[in-house]
Amino acid sequence: MDDHRLSRRRLLGATSAGLFGALAGCLAPQASNIAQRAPFPEEVGEDERAVDPDDRGSVYTDVYESVVDSVTFIRVFGIEQPFTEETGQGQGSGFLYDENHVVTNEHVVYGGEDIDVRYPTDDWAHTEVVGTDFYSDLAVLEVDTVPETAEPLALSEYRPAVGQEVLAIGNPFGLEGSMSQGIVSGVDRSLDMPGRRFTFPNVVQTDAAINPGNSGGPLVDMDGEVVGVINAGGGDNIGFAISAALARRVVPALIEDGEYHHSYMGVGLETVDPVIARANDLPEATGVIVASVEPDGPSDGVLRGRTDERSHHGDPIPVGGDVILRIDGDPTPDRHALSTLLALETSPGDTVPVDVYREGDLETVELTLAERPTPSGPTLPLG
Repeated sequence: MDDHRLSRRRLLGATSAGLFGALAGCLAPQASNIAQRAPFPEEVGEDERAVDPDDRGSVYTDVYESVVDSVTFIRVFGIEQPFTEETGQGQGSGFLYDENHVVTNEHVVYGGEDIDVRYPTDDWAHTEVVGTDFYSDLAVLEVDTVPETAEPLALSEYRPAVGQEVLAIGNPFGLEGSMSQGIVSGVDRSLDMPGRRFTFPNVVQTDAAINPGNSGGPLVDMDGEVVGVINAGGGDNIGFAISAALARRVVPALIEDGEYHHSYMGVGLETVDPVIARANDLPEATGVIVASVEPDGPSDGVLRGRTDERSHHGDPIPVGGDVILRIDGDPTPDRHALSTLLALETSPGDTVPVDVYREGDLETVELTLAERPTPSGPTLPLG
């Protein structure tokens, strides 16, 4: 284990395990909204400024102080304004990943012509985008300045547990160095994002407060390790983060190659529920039914899409398609499990056995995964 992780664990070792999190979208392009920290007035004496160490903060304070210098404010210039020919600026958050790279969301920096980073120490750094990934909403910036007090934040190697405490640290509404607390409310979520027409896999859900400007910041556990990259607010008392497990795959590739290649099946899929199971005479409501197969895609000639469609109270029900039960021996009880499996366990070019229920029989077919194409028009739900 490297030195910065050891020092962080020594600092936090006395605290109970937990997580604190929050998620939100970046601020819409607008004028900068950085809240300045007011200095102590000169007339305040040293005794009045002092705080009794025994009454100072909490275990959350310890976590915050161990990571906050590594959390950045991101300001993006040159973003095209909707419905106008003008440009504006946007804001978000990020965190130091290694000695000269900052991780944030792809949507925070998308379309920006000039990007600056500000640390809680008031140091500014100019950046260059070294890689972005549309399908995980992750981006990496190279920075020309890192304060001595800022240490890289480690991506957790452990799957977060529901009920675990998390902290979200970032810049909601431009309020730098803000922290909110909550728990992990769910794991292995698939997140639909407006305008993306596909789902982000293996998403961490939290009830921690998140707001515009939090996007790209870290969701950390009580060891100060990143369990997710804050992505967006879902609604009252709910938010989301791209999991550390997915970030561990994507971020090194963005630094090395500037891009990341996701596995692609070329199919439209729906989770088998009792209605679909009855319509297809399935023995139980489990698995993922193939609703459509992309012509000339990786599944064309390997998997079979629906042959008919029925209506259930106005909703279309696919009939006749293969039902995927396992991929490479791992169960796929629903779309969430299948998308997580593709994202975390496979790569383009892999040939995997797929167990399907087809026309009343169990069969195994071999499928060679392709690279997910650059989006153009509507994308498939999972593929």
